Amino acid sequence: MTPKAKVPWQIWRDRRGRLSPLRIATLALLLFPLAKALFDAGDIAHGARPINDLIHRAGFWTLVFLGVTLAVTPFRRIARYGTLIDVRRMLGVGTFFYIAAHLVLYVADLKYDLAKVAYEITHRVYLIVGGIAWLGLAVLAATSTDAMVKRIGGLRWRRLHQTIYLIALLALIHYFQQTKADVTVPVFVAGVFTWLIGYRVLAWWQDSSELSTLSLLALSVVVALLTFAGEAIGIGIAFNVSPLRVLDTAFDFDAGIRPGWQVLVAGLAVVLVDTVRARWNSRKLRTVAAE
Repeated sequence: MTPKAKVPWQIWRDRRGRLSPLRIATLALLLFPLAKALFDAGDIAHGARPINDLIHRAGFWTLVFLGVTLAVTPFRRIARYGTLIDVRRMLGVGTFFYIAAHLVLYVADLKYDLAKVAYEITHRVYLIVGGIAWLGLAVLAATSTDAMVKRIGGLRWRRLHQTIYLIALLALIHYFQQTKADVTVPVFVAGVFTWLIGYRVLAWWQDSSELSTLSLLALSVVVALLTFAGEAIGIGIAFNVSPLRVLDTAFDFDAGIRPGWQVLVAGLAVVLVDTVRARWNSRKLRTVAAE
């Protein structure tokens, strides 16, 4: 049976017009924050600052989906699932929609006073940083179509879209600047982003598109240690205490699990996936050879 021709807005279909379970799952993932906001509507409406709550939700999910988008390249190799590349653009555009909502909600919070919005964005450091990240994602979203790839040229398009790493850094800085007290989540997110960038750096250094299981293990351990050190130094500077005192709490699990441990567990989970997939592929090869 010939696949149905794909209509541009039918993002749940692949390039051949067939229903794509992966695209449907990705669409569900992108819509999850909206569903959660609707589910929490009562609590949001009765909160002290409902719009501010939504602003922070939109900003947080922008960062989450930015990380998921960056994870496509390493995970399609680690999981031996090349089809993941089919939803990278979809995730990237979805990320922009959340950061666009982040800005629109901020404008609404300021009563649509555009003069005040412009003043705030150009006079507050954390908003300047966030504004640059916003513009960067807007440019990437606007140039994400096949037509723009042809118009710009493949090489220049790739160079332009490599600015995503700088945009991610600016988004992280903005997130840290918005965090008032507990930096556990921002530190964990920073650790995950460090792992994602570290994967690319290590692959480039080894001149290989895929990293060995041992390399993935080493990367995960190093990034976890950097996360512990970064958190200790940051808290030490912020509260004028010795970073060593902060590190002493790493094994005090009654006080909570530090982001370094969370990053390590996430990294080890990736190593496990790589190991399982490698053995599965080896078993398939032996089966084929035996036949």
